[in-house]
Amino acid sequence: MYAIVEIAGHQFKVEKDQKVFVNRLSTEEGKKVSFDNVLLIGNGSDVTLGAPAIDGAQVSAKVLKHLKGDKVVVFKKKRRKGYRVKNGHRQALTEIVIEGITASGAKKAAPKKETKSTPEVAEDTQDLSKMTVAQLKEMAKAKGIEGISSMKKADLIAALS
Repeated sequence: MYAIVEIAGHQFKVEKDQKVFVNRLSTEEGKKVSFDNVLLIGNGSDVTLGAPAIDGAQVSAKVLKHLKGDKVVVFKKKRRKGYRVKNGHRQALTEIVIEGITASGAKKAAPKKETKSTPEVAEDTQDLSKMTVAQLKEMAKAKGIEGISSMKKADLIAALS
């Protein structure tokens, strides 16, 4: 069983007993932490996809240690100008081990059916002024008004009322 989970702003494919290096977490060493932003759970050929996350799914992990990553050298140069800058940094990381993946309450995400609703004809100009230009153009198209592509919002409201 595996899961794709979002941890500290990055997405990871994790399995049970896997060690993962993630951006620094504010949890102490030895403590347990759980991540509920699970995007996908796979168990053999059975795949459950979230929209955007799976409700009730959770990945539990234990923080092993906090450490720094390898040095990354950032070198900038502009040729023939004598401009050279060398900087570097070591990323703050946390090593975690995945203890379990729970998919309680997980259901397969059904594709959402988009219903195209036409906005109701509003008699008041106040109601028309609250609508977007796209909604106004759709209403004008339904009424058969021509030349709506070049009209501004005020022109559309005047044509519809």
